[in-house]
Amino acid sequence: MDAGGSSNMASSRYPLQETYLPRKKSGENLDRFIPNRSAMDFDYAHYMLTEARKGKENPVASSPAKEAYRKQLAEVFNMNRPRILAFKNKPPPAAESLFPEPASTFHQAKPVKPRRSIPQTSERTLDAPEILDDYYLNLLDWSSSNILAIALGNTVYLWDASTASTSELVTVDDENGPVTSVSWAPDGRHIAVGLNNAEVHLWDTASNRRLRTLKGGHRSRVGSLDWNNHILSTGGMDGLITNNDVRIRDHIVEKYEGHHQEWPPQTLLTQWLHRLEDHTAAVKALAWCPFQANLLASGGGGGDRCIKFWNTHTGACLNSVDTGSQVCSLLWNKNERELLSSHGFTDNQLTLWKYPSMVKIAELTGHTSRVLFMAQSPNGCTVASAAGDETLRFWNVFGTPEVATKPAPKANPEPFAKVNRIR
Repeated sequence: MDAGGSSNMASSRYPLQETYLPRKKSGENLDRFIPNRSAMDFDYAHYMLTEARKGKENPVASSPAKEAYRKQLAEVFNMNRPRILAFKNKPPPAAESLFPEPASTFHQAKPVKPRRSIPQTSERTLDAPEILDDYYLNLLDWSSSNILAIALGNTVYLWDASTASTSELVTVDDENGPVTSVSWAPDGRHIAVGLNNAEVHLWDTASNRRLRTLKGGHRSRVGSLDWNNHILSTGGMDGLITNNDVRIRDHIVEKYEGHHQEWPPQTLLTQWLHRLEDHTAAVKALAWCPFQANLLASGGGGGDRCIKFWNTHTGACLNSVDTGSQVCSLLWNKNERELLSSHGFTDNQLTLWKYPSMVKIAELTGHTSRVLFMAQSPNGCTVASAAGDETLRFWNVFGTPEVATKPAPKANPEPFAKVNRIR
């Protein structure tokens, strides 16, 4: 080995050895201050410490004359100084720390968001007698004006969430009923009611009168309704999807044929973009993602039990989760990246999922039969669920939304704004 190699070994650092820092120059501030003793009067300090102690230890030996003499003597020799030990100059400031804390420790710490508490029991439970235990119907909807509509047999009831008051909107005849679907218009005033006789009725809830009857769109019961401004899409047991413009006399503007069973209408496209065929059972639960426009969630029936996520631009299945039971309904949280699903046998539960990890956040139980329908309050906090056990339950599952810092978007125009009466 050459000499250069040995010098490198001698100068290298070994692990777990103490590192010595180089000494600073004498002119620099060090980490210890040594006082200047020339400014101290040790004789005076010794006198003050010993003589004052003698006076306290022998109070009998002292007399008023001696005390007066001692005070006079202290004034003469300038002994009434407030400080016994004094520095000649002020001590220098302490040197900077050799190991300063990084600035990021104090300035880049992010506030921790408190964990939301999710109540495990329903806030309120209402009776829902004669509700149809039918997987393919849609009998519950919550309006933008905070009124919940529910169809029980042949009757549509309105429950005002602000006042907890109930009113009856309409009861249809047995030959036309039962009611098979309800859906509020975006204005929160008008509502569409689908019937077993293939008709759709449009109602003004403010005046409690029927405005129009849509006929000819279907050959059997109308199980699904969905609004897009003034266009009402209807899905029937005949496998048809019909788009209806409620402003004009000839209301049918488009029809889609291709389904062989009932299908919830969720699109106004004039032609199919993709066929999503991965489910192995009936698909009733559909929900568009509120924070990603091209993301669709779907839930399969008892023979499938899966929640699937689709990219509707490409038709690709992004993820599939086996829930273990029939998926009846899906709702996205408007304020967080969460998805709520309702289920049938065996637990009849509501399950809250974190998206996109699909980790279970909570499971809400209380229903004793499959939870067929769900509806979300206008502020996105409360979810109403209706089940085959003839109960309507309210859950504070999505929590209180944060205060909005951006101006609220403009509301959709009323579909009946330009029409005084629809015939």
